[in-house]
Amino acid sequence: MLNGLWLGFFLVAAISAMAQWLVGGNAGIFAAMVESIFAMAKLSVEVMVLLFGTLTLWLGFLKIAEQAGIVEWLAKVLGPLFARLMPEVPPGHPALGLITMNFAANGLGLDNAATPIGLKAMRALQTLNPSSTTASNAQILFLVLNASSLTLLPVTVFMYRAQQGAPDPTMVFLPILLATSVSTLVGLLSVAVMQRLRLWDPVVLAYLVPGALLLGGFMAFLGTLSAAALASLSSILGNLTLFGVIIVFLIIGALKRVQVYEAFVEGAKEGFDVAKSLLPYLVAMLVAVGVLRASGALEVALDGIRHAVNWMGLDTRFVEGLPTALVKPFSGSAARAMLIETMQAQGVDSFPALVAATIQGSTETTFYVLAVYFGAVGIQRVRHAVGCALLAEFSGVVAAICVCYWFFG
Repeated sequence: MLNGLWLGFFLVAAISAMAQWLVGGNAGIFAAMVESIFAMAKLSVEVMVLLFGTLTLWLGFLKIAEQAGIVEWLAKVLGPLFARLMPEVPPGHPALGLITMNFAANGLGLDNAATPIGLKAMRALQTLNPSSTTASNAQILFLVLNASSLTLLPVTVFMYRAQQGAPDPTMVFLPILLATSVSTLVGLLSVAVMQRLRLWDPVVLAYLVPGALLLGGFMAFLGTLSAAALASLSSILGNLTLFGVIIVFLIIGALKRVQVYEAFVEGAKEGFDVAKSLLPYLVAMLVAVGVLRASGALEVALDGIRHAVNWMGLDTRFVEGLPTALVKPFSGSAARAMLIETMQAQGVDSFPALVAATIQGSTETTFYVLAVYFGAVGIQRVRHAVGCALLAEFSGVVAAICVCYWFFG
C-alpha cells in the first residue's frame, strides 16, 4: 500500500513536470523539483531532532504512569464499560489493560508509540477469537475506536507547529479535542449499529451520558465566545492540560513510591528506540510530497476541488489544508509530510495550516491500521471494520473543517 502510494507521488510528479515543460514551456520545473528534494531532506532532519525529544519525553512520563498503577486503575475504571461493549472479553483479561494503554498513548497524541501497544492488544484479543481468519466483534470495535483517533492531548501536532515557528503551538488544542470527539462518537455508534450493542444499557449510559452532557455544555459555553476568545482559551487549556498531566503523573508516582527518575529514563529509552526508526520514513515521504508540490500536480488537484467548492457557493480557504486529509487514511508519515509542507507553504498559523493540523490530530491512518493490526494476527475477513472506520475518519475531517471555521473564522 505505502509502496504504491510513494511511487505514485513520483510518477504523478514526473507526468506533471513533463506536461509543464512540453505544453507550458516551463523548463525550470525540473530545477525546482531537484531543489525541493534536497530542501525536504534537510527539513526531515530538522523535524526529527524535535521528534526525538517529544517521543522520548512522553514515553518517559507514560512509563511513570504505568509503574504508578495509573494505567491499571484506568483499566479497572473502564472495565464495566468494556464488559458491555466487548462482552466476549472476560473481566481482568490482559487485553483490557493493553487496550487502555493504547488509548492512553493515542490520547497523548503518541501515535507511533501507540502502535506497538495496540499490536499487543490485538494479539491478546486474538487469543479469544474462535476464528483464525475472521475479525471478532471485540477486535473490530478496538480497531475502529483506534482508527477514530481519540486524541486528548495532541503533543506531536504541538511539536510540529513549534518546529515550524508557531508563536502558540497549542492554539489548536480545543479544535482537535472537539473534532476527535466527533470521529470517536461516530465510530462507536456505527459499530454499535452493526454489532447491535446495547448502548442503552444502564452501565453504558452511566459512562456516555455524563461525557455527552459535559461536552454539550462545554460547546454551549464556547458558543458564547468570540473567535479571539476561543483561540485564547484553547491556548490556555492546552498548556494547562499539558503541564497538569506531567504533574499528576509525577505526584502519583511519588506517592506510590515509584523511582520516578529511573522510570522516566526507562521509558525515554523506549521512546528513543521508537523515534530513531522514523527518520527514513519521514525523509521518504517529505521528499515525495515536496516533489509533488514542486511539479504543480498537487496544485492542479486542489484547483479541481476548489472549483467544485466554489461552484457550491462555499468558502474555499480550507482546500489548501486538504492534502493531509487525502493521504491520512493511507499513511501517517505522508500525512505528517503534507502537514509540514502546508505549514511551510501557507504559513504555520494560516487558516489552511490550522485546518491541516486539526485534521492531523483528529483522524487516523485507517488503511494502515487495518493492514498492520489485522495482518499481525492473520485476519483476512475484516467484516464491517473498513466501513465503520472510514465513516469515523470522514466525520473527523468534516468536523475539523467546521470547528476551524468556528474558532479561526
